[in-house]
Amino acid sequence: MPALSQILTSHGCILVLDAASTTVQVGLLRTGNAPLWHSSNEESGQSIFTCTEACLRTAGLKLSEIRAFVFCEGPGSMLGVRTVAMAIRTWQSEIPRPAYRYQSLPIAAVGEWAGKEWPNFTLLADARRDTWHCLAVDADCRMQALRRVATADLPAHALVTPENFRVWSKLSRPISTCSYDLAKIFPLLDAGDFFHETSAPEAFQHEAPDYKKWSAQTHSAATAPIR
Repeated sequence: MPALSQILTSHGCILVLDAASTTVQVGLLRTGNAPLWHSSNEESGQSIFTCTEACLRTAGLKLSEIRAFVFCEGPGSMLGVRTVAMAIRTWQSEIPRPAYRYQSLPIAAVGEWAGKEWPNFTLLADARRDTWHCLAVDADCRMQALRRVATADLPAHALVTPENFRVWSKLSRPISTCSYDLAKIFPLLDAGDFFHETSAPEAFQHEAPDYKKWSAQTHSAATAPIR
C-alpha cells in the first residue's frame, strides 16, 4: 500500500480521476510541479474526458505521457465510478500503465477531521434500498472497516456525508455535509494507507454480484401452465 508521495516519486506524472460525486474532479500531479485540478458538474460520461483534456492542455502534455492513474472506486455514483474505470482500462489497453484505487469515505474523513476536534462520527454514502455505506471514525481519526448498514441500524452519534453525493434514502435526523474538494484533501493523505494498486480498475462492491443460473427450456404442451 504505497503512500501518495511514493506513487508520485515512482511514476513522476499521474492522473487522478474521481466521479464519485455529482462534481467530477480530475487532477494532474507531477514531480516538481504544482498540482493541476479541473472539475465539472456536467454528466460524468462527458466531464471525465473534458476535465482530463483541460488538465493535459494546461500542462502541455499528451495522455501518452501519463505514467500512472489514481482513481476513486467508490462508494458514490456507480455510473460515474464505472465510467472512470472503463476509461482507465481503455487507456491501459493502448499503453500499459499502473492504476491505483482509493475509496471516497476514508479520504473525506481525513479532510473533515483535519484541524478539528471531532468526537466520534460516521461518514455515510447512500447505498440505496434503505441502506448506507458507513465508515466509523473516532476522535483520533482511526477508521473502522467500511460496512453497509440498514437505516434502522445507523449509530447514534454524528452522521456526515460528503458534499455533492446523491442521497435517496430518508432519515429521521439530520446529516451534516463535509468537503469533498480533492485539491484540498490530497495534500493531507501522505501519512495513511489509502492507495492500492489494481490490475483491473472497477467499482467497489461489498460483495461480488450473485447471479441466478438460467436454464433454457423449450416450450411445449407438457410445460405449458394448466388453466
